[in-house]
Amino acid sequence: MPIHKIRELRRAYGFDEVAIVPGDTTINPEQTNISFKLGELTFPIPIVAAAMDAVVDPGFAALFSKAGGLAVLNLEGVQTRYDDPDEAIAQIIQAPAEEVTTVLQRVYAEPIKEHLIGERVRAVKQQGGVCAASVTPANTKRFAPLVAEAGGDVLVVQSTVTTARHFSKSLRGLIFSELCQSVPIPVVVGNCVTYSAALELMRTGISGILVGVGPGATCTTRQVLGIGVPQITATMDCAAARDDYAKETGKYVAVITDGGVHSGADLCKAIAAGADAVMLGAMLARAEEAPAKGYQWGMASPHPALPRGKRIKVDTTGPLDKILFGPSTVADGTQNLVGALRTAMGVCGAATISQMHQVEIVVAPAIITEGKSWQLRQASSP
Repeated sequence: MPIHKIRELRRAYGFDEVAIVPGDTTINPEQTNISFKLGELTFPIPIVAAAMDAVVDPGFAALFSKAGGLAVLNLEGVQTRYDDPDEAIAQIIQAPAEEVTTVLQRVYAEPIKEHLIGERVRAVKQQGGVCAASVTPANTKRFAPLVAEAGGDVLVVQSTVTTARHFSKSLRGLIFSELCQSVPIPVVVGNCVTYSAALELMRTGISGILVGVGPGATCTTRQVLGIGVPQITATMDCAAARDDYAKETGKYVAVITDGGVHSGADLCKAIAAGADAVMLGAMLARAEEAPAKGYQWGMASPHPALPRGKRIKVDTTGPLDKILFGPSTVADGTQNLVGALRTAMGVCGAATISQMHQVEIVVAPAIITEGKSWQLRQASSP
């Protein structure tokens, strides 16, 4: 009988399946340094606001920048399709649930107006903010120069899955090494979930990489395409590529975990798994200053042929300052995210983000229910 080699599955882990082990020493939380670098830029807090129309408009981007983070403006969304994007957002959030996908497709069918790209970037800059702008690979060659000319600080090239080697009908597609040389600002590329793809992307000269396929609150990529890797494993694999690339070249590429972070605990676990920062969508859509007033939808939700996302209601829970810095008035970890990170680092004895990368993580599949019978009982009560 012939012996057939059987494929084996590698176990991958998400946020709810692991826990951070406390350190042998501790440090005062206020003494921790949580800043992260992206190219030559340094940000006081390691939080990036996702390039989603429900989260970031020029006003929110400037406000988030002043708070110490980096907000990414979606240059292929309503901000560049409409002179009055608020009206388009109102159509989306007012649409009945059974019609919202059709409404999204109709709203995003409006052509992108290139003159609005520069206007939106300048609007962020005029309000004193650092401006990051997101484009898809298909439009990068056309839009990247417009971002740079308008004074943009960071260019984000983003799609569901991005690799350094993409085959298409185009004789000469997007080449990231050439892009990095042609624009005078840091380039962040996403999304990615594997060691090999991350390493190849880093070798093109990018400054940051987004990690995550399908974990977002509004994303249905895993349901529609069956593609994705749980975020702890994806972050650890891409962080390993970052570390190897740094040893190889001396250049450090920021790893940004994008999606699936629903609480301060998830943020802390992402950093412990090797992330330099996290990208948040739904959690920031709950801020009073977010443009969609408690609603959220993903970048792939309006796809004309294969939508991969839903509009969800996340509710407005407080001002941005409270979500980031507290004081928290809830016990579910959705407010005072910075305080949660500093406290976790203090308990682990980690004074910096890089030291937090070295703490021990254990597999803990029962961590969300262990010893929580009273909480679970009350949560299920009428």
